Amino acid sequence: MQPYWLHAYLLVYFPLGLFADSKVTAVWQQDVLGVLTFIALYLAALKAPPGSRAQVWTCVAVATCFEVFSSLVWGIYRYRFHNVPLFVPPGHGMVYLFGLLAVQAPLVQRHGRRVAYFVLAAATAWSLAGVTVLPQLTGRVDVQGLMCLPVLAVFLLRSQRWPLFAAIWVIVAVLEIAGTSFGNWYWVPVAPWTGIPSGNPPSAIAAGYGIIDGSVLVVLCASYRLGLNTIITRITSTMIPRPGPNLRLRPAKRAYSGEEV
Repeated sequence: MQPYWLHAYLLVYFPLGLFADSKVTAVWQQDVLGVLTFIALYLAALKAPPGSRAQVWTCVAVATCFEVFSSLVWGIYRYRFHNVPLFVPPGHGMVYLFGLLAVQAPLVQRHGRRVAYFVLAAATAWSLAGVTVLPQLTGRVDVQGLMCLPVLAVFLLRSQRWPLFAAIWVIVAVLEIAGTSFGNWYWVPVAPWTGIPSGNPPSAIAAGYGIIDGSVLVVLCASYRLGLNTIITRITSTMIPRPGPNLRLRPAKRAYSGEEV
């Protein structure tokens, strides 16, 4: 259990936090939960490898932009107060941290790609059930989840960061089932603009984190290059000689070389 305590911490926090959100009756109460979630993410990130922390907080910023677009602009899902709750940005950071920690997990080190195959099999079963069996129970045909499955498969089978996506599928499945069951948010039956039917939640929607992960890496790479170029510019600017006062050197006097009498 010791190598997985941080994973367990994140897995437990999500259902408890979402259940608490389902009971609040005002946005300010939801904001309090958001502040607590930011604190929970901060404490969890302290235990993460230093190299992962910049990725986690960059993910918070990047995912917030995607949330605003997907929920408030596109409208493929809606939160119950018709906003983007304050706990959602740090929640994305927790999901991303969960995935980053999986890279060094003993389970991944021991079984390798077989973990990805197992996750892909589970995602495939859910996606196929979403268009065959589950519509009889939910009244929805999850075409959107099925369309996301090939994208998820590419990340699991071809990406060097496959442990990240395998772990993210697991935790996204937990929080999506909990969030839609508690009524924290819901996916609209037919996506606007595209007209694609969707489950509540879509089965392989975790594939969207491939876009978020790519965006995080691009932002960090651009920030690194910009910072490096700034440092290089400052160093080179200090190395360029600057004009100073003209100093005229007086010619040295030749020593007297007379002969003694």
